[in-house]
Amino acid sequence: MEVLERLLRREQLVEILSSQLSTSQLVKSHGLYLSCKRSSTPLENHHHFARWLTHWGEKIAKTDAKSTATALEKILSRNGSAVLYMAHGGTNFGFYNGANTGIDEYDYKADLTSYDYDAPIKESGDVDNAKFRALRRVLKQYSAASLPSVPSNSEKTGYGAIQLQKASFLFDFLDNVNTVDVVESEDPISMESAGQMFGFLLYVSGYSAKENGNILFIPKVHDRAQVFISCPSEDNGGRPSYVGIIERWSNRTLGLPYLECASKISLFVLVENMGRVNYGQYMFDRKGILSSVYLDGSILHRWKMILIPIQNLNEVQKINPLFQVAFSRFIKMSALKKLKDDSETKSNGPAFYAGRFAVNKMNQVNDTFISFNGWGKGIAFVNEFNIGRFWPSVGPQCNLYIPAPVLRNGENVVVILELESPNPELVLHSVDRPDFMCGSTSSKVHQL
Repeated sequence: MEVLERLLRREQLVEILSSQLSTSQLVKSHGLYLSCKRSSTPLENHHHFARWLTHWGEKIAKTDAKSTATALEKILSRNGSAVLYMAHGGTNFGFYNGANTGIDEYDYKADLTSYDYDAPIKESGDVDNAKFRALRRVLKQYSAASLPSVPSNSEKTGYGAIQLQKASFLFDFLDNVNTVDVVESEDPISMESAGQMFGFLLYVSGYSAKENGNILFIPKVHDRAQVFISCPSEDNGGRPSYVGIIERWSNRTLGLPYLECASKISLFVLVENMGRVNYGQYMFDRKGILSSVYLDGSILHRWKMILIPIQNLNEVQKINPLFQVAFSRFIKMSALKKLKDDSETKSNGPAFYAGRFAVNKMNQVNDTFISFNGWGKGIAFVNEFNIGRFWPSVGPQCNLYIPAPVLRNGENVVVILELESPNPELVLHSVDRPDFMCGSTSSKVHQL
């Protein structure tokens, strides 16, 4: 950075904020970077990064079109040049959303799947909005060349309700785990050390139960852990039952209920990498369990780390054992035309759900959004493409964007991993617009 700074100063190219224009406020509020050739007038030099990020659990950030355009006009009227950030919103497909921290590494805030950013060019590429028109009017006023014509918004289609069926529990795949996907260690190791760079890693150990229960404490988990216990000597093999959650940002002890068992209790800790910190002193952001695990104040040893092979965007397409299990059961149930009304179908816990929806072969394939209203938290795939995370119970994002190239004429398959509690009706909806009004922030918009 020092070499780059010297080079920029030598070439008289600097990123500046003029106190005369109150541009520090312009950058903070409107995402405008001011840069120009150094003039004979001394100006205060700064490096400044503007952020309009929205994190899970926050109000969706918005900026007023008129004030944003006014800020741009102030810069251009003084012969400055501005960089709009973001000019074009986007989407954090796969596991590629980032995160930020506050006062320390525990003050962790994961970004939404949507990176729309309230940009003048929206996540879907649409430009028919007040902010785009206001900024275009300013640019036209100060541009020496004529501006190109404005493209039309892309077509959006809601393809209707998508009925899902439970295809398999996540823990069903334990019966088919390849030994190369299991790492054993006296103490827990990070996801990176185990070879799991994104997604999830399952930590497994065992302990002796106490009649009054046990107390679990994990001082450092990145980022969110779901805790389960089971009795492996039970006739059903001891399917894990949910106990609670331990989170990086609100770490606490967790009581493990007494479970009568002829053998040791199996402890399962499913850790989700919710996105790496992408700036600042905590940018070296390892994931997983990063400390000893304490049970009733004593360190718990002898761990297995089991890789969860859920595909990210950068990975080579291959047969996924998790999807094999999910699809085989889904196809069998589809052939029966209806779900069995039994306890396995109704029970909660991490599970795969699958369904289909059709795009009429006579029609053009258009962009769509899938609404996850009523669902808990998880990740979703459309035609084996990882469209990102959903968490409508926390919000504010309700709908995930599906660009037309992901879809195809005829049958389209949706598979989701629901980590917590599914929609009681097991239904999704394909709709024609975004929605950022979910969760506890449902009636609020953060106006910057």
